[in-house]
Amino acid sequence: MQQRSTIRLVALFEVLKCVVVLGAATGLFALMHQNLHDLATKLVAHAHLNPASRYPTIFIDAATHLQDTRLLVLATGAAAYTTLRFVEGYGLYRERAWAELLAAAGGAIYVPFELLELVRRPTWYGAVLLGLNLLVVAVMLRALVQRRHIRGAS
Repeated sequence: MQQRSTIRLVALFEVLKCVVVLGAATGLFALMHQNLHDLATKLVAHAHLNPASRYPTIFIDAATHLQDTRLLVLATGAAAYTTLRFVEGYGLYRERAWAELLAAAGGAIYVPFELLELVRRPTWYGAVLLGLNLLVVAVMLRALVQRRHIRGAS
């Protein structure tokens, strides 16, 4: 029963990530056909930053060179990611083996990058992120092994 609750918690977390990324994708779509240079300049001024300093200048330059096609690609990628994570969350909540496999593989993909980042720049939140990711992968693998064991016993 505890494993089921843990998997459903992961499912809810995946859906929460969907909501956040969907908000970002919506924001990117809203920025299309806008004057991003003016918007970036207004944001820097609103934050009471010096537009001539290093980081505000980088931000304004990046906004100036961001074309509608690039925004569309970013927004489409975010929408695809959201769809995948929503399907994964749904499958985990419904206790589907394919979703457990997807979650294990999706979490395992990030482990080498998180380890490398932790070696390069060790931080407490990097260690926590790696630990949580490894925990999710372990829970999903355990569920898959138990599922296979039960199927083999029948």
